[in-house]
Amino acid sequence: MAAPTPRLSFREVLRIRPVRRLWVAQLVSIFGDFLAVFAVLSVVTFQLHGTATQVGMLLVAYLVPLAIVSPLAGVFVDQWNVKWTMILSDLARGVLVLILLFVRDLNAIYATFFALSTISSFFVPAQSVAVRALAPAAGLMAVNALMSQAVQGMQIVSPALAGLLVQWLGANSCFLFDSFSFFFSAGMVMTLAIHRERAAGVLGAAAAGSILSSLQQGFRFIFGHAAISFVMISMSSGMFAVRCFGALLSVYIRDVLAGNVTLFGTLNSLIGVGMIAGTQSLHRFARGTSHQHLVVYGLGGMGAAVFVTALFGTVATTALGMLGLGFSAAFIMIPAQTLLQQETPHALLGRVSSSLMSLLAFSQVMAMFVAGPVAQKAGIRNLYFGSAAMLACIGVVGFGRLRKAKARAPAETAGG
Repeated sequence: MAAPTPRLSFREVLRIRPVRRLWVAQLVSIFGDFLAVFAVLSVVTFQLHGTATQVGMLLVAYLVPLAIVSPLAGVFVDQWNVKWTMILSDLARGVLVLILLFVRDLNAIYATFFALSTISSFFVPAQSVAVRALAPAAGLMAVNALMSQAVQGMQIVSPALAGLLVQWLGANSCFLFDSFSFFFSAGMVMTLAIHRERAAGVLGAAAAGSILSSLQQGFRFIFGHAAISFVMISMSSGMFAVRCFGALLSVYIRDVLAGNVTLFGTLNSLIGVGMIAGTQSLHRFARGTSHQHLVVYGLGGMGAAVFVTALFGTVATTALGMLGLGFSAAFIMIPAQTLLQQETPHALLGRVSSSLMSLLAFSQVMAMFVAGPVAQKAGIRNLYFGSAAMLACIGVVGFGRLRKAKARAPAETAGG
């Protein structure tokens, strides 16, 4: 039996020029996105004097297309040229962001966010396919970790920079930079040679069929693959619990910790710090551990972090909980994305990636509608205890399922 191929390090995958260019494009684009989101929030909150519901609707306007459009987008991504799908998506979003320079009407802002998210529904699965095509199998974990680090790093850095830009140059400066970041990303992708494998036989032939049959084929693969279905259901349930926690974090800081906006921003940044630390540690913990087990451990860690936050109700323990939440999240998102890219046939990767994106978005929208009423009736700390219990239960059920699968494997091998 051949020895397993060792996983590549961050340094090794960054030596691969196409991977490095894709990562730089992601870094600049994500930074621009965070600037734009912060600027929109400042406009709606301080210029338009939006209510809490109106501010919350910005997130809803962005998440709804991801939940509804993504599965259909995946069908087309599996048929279209991946490189040009990414380039045209970037160019379209670069133009759309410029609309925010001229509008100060809430409905127009919602519509712009909705349109941006709809186009992102095509870009995100296409980028997942590009990563699979550009990175060697042994480097997928490292590449996905680098992509995740780009998001978390910008989450830490961008709020302070965005605040300064809005204060000194106005919100429009953030929108202009975001537009530039999309055009920059398109230019970087233009330089890549993305050679996508085409599956033969049934998997490849389905691309020529109807949209409905293509959708059905993607769903059949997901629910017929035990590891992928387990990871997707676990991630969606975990995202629901975490969003229930995060949706009211500002209220928790105000009412339980007696904190202010500065404390809210600091604690949010600690989630990013924790995730970067988790990403850096992942290679060490991942040796000899399956992707499914890493996801289960991450769910358990997130449950513990939320429980500690709710139990003690102090600034110090909340900070510890935020760090733990980010650290544990790295053990869910990165292995899950890597598992999907490794186990999914090339001809189905767009559909499978977009289905995961849809489930995650849908679970977040549902959590936003559930968290407020439950917290109002039962109290915010009880809501947090419920979120922690849900995360722990998912982890325990998943661990039990993996143990049963491991116990069955030798018996099936012996029987065969």
